[in-house]
Amino acid sequence: MAIYELTSDEIRPIEETRFSAAGINERADLQRLLRERVEVISPGTLVIAEEFGEWEDSRRRIDLLGLDKEANLVVIELKRTEDGGHMELQAIRYAAMVSAMTFATAVEVYRSHLGKLGRDDDPEARILEHLEWDEPNEDEFAQDVRIVLASAEFSKELTTAVMWLNDRDLSIRCVRLKPYRDGRRVLLDVQQVIPLPEAEDYRVQLKEKQRQERKARASGAELLKYDLSIDGETRPGMAKGDAIFAIVRRLCSQGVKPERIMEIIPWKTNSLFRFVEGAVASEDFVRLAVEKSRAEGQKFDFRHYRVAEDELIVSDNRTYAFTKIWGPRTLAAIDLLREAFPESQISCRGSSE
Repeated sequence: MAIYELTSDEIRPIEETRFSAAGINERADLQRLLRERVEVISPGTLVIAEEFGEWEDSRRRIDLLGLDKEANLVVIELKRTEDGGHMELQAIRYAAMVSAMTFATAVEVYRSHLGKLGRDDDPEARILEHLEWDEPNEDEFAQDVRIVLASAEFSKELTTAVMWLNDRDLSIRCVRLKPYRDGRRVLLDVQQVIPLPEAEDYRVQLKEKQRQERKARASGAELLKYDLSIDGETRPGMAKGDAIFAIVRRLCSQGVKPERIMEIIPWKTNSLFRFVEGAVASEDFVRLAVEKSRAEGQKFDFRHYRVAEDELIVSDNRTYAFTKIWGPRTLAAIDLLREAFPESQISCRGSSE
């Protein structure tokens, strides 16, 4: 596809070029620039290493190594060549090599990366903030490795291989970076070509559902359940996340504002709720929340919030969705709500069922 400049007098084509002709080097320029703005090719990713190759008997190095919001590792490979070469095979090798990385190792890798950049940020705190975790959780860390391939173009052989691999439960994205020259300026057209953006959300949901089913079958164990009591009503055998949602929904139905609940649970202030203006239905909420997040330079992942029709909370002509992401401090949050609203007689104890 071509790029054009639209003026009041004409539609003027912008000249397509090549990275080499534009004097852009794969590592010295493209990789360095994408390291600082990785969301261009991999939204929601935190880069924790560049030129990563900390394994034995290998001189191979990952261009960029990152973490997505679901705590999956992200292997990012860049190619300035016109067809992408054999980058998919190289990236699969890298993904296998890093697949056993632990949270603690990732912190040390990120610490080294920050040091090379001359930054003194706390690597563990930065990673926890990115993941919206209260504390490290090795059991949920690096359950999968995603691959992002970025190139000026992709050969038919490569795209055929990637589609075949994705059908077999791998997660590989191909992002085309097409340079254009407009006088002295170099413009970059960024397009995700595999999988098609409109099909990706469904594919991600299906893969996550399958992963959870495999995990449940492998463990053979039931999650610990709790008996919730609120306003004299007892609900037995609830998961912690369901219990705190039931409490919050009951409090909101009694006139407590979501903003008040956010004040009570300070470590979840920025992620406890997402809201849109007006009283809207589920489908409209997701659409409006996505648009609102984009306008704020953020990303709204509806899988992390309770957006079903009977789960949304309306307060002061706003519609709120409550988070699904809870860790070891869920019971502490319930205790804070119990202390803040003693009149509701809230209690949550391990279930005898």
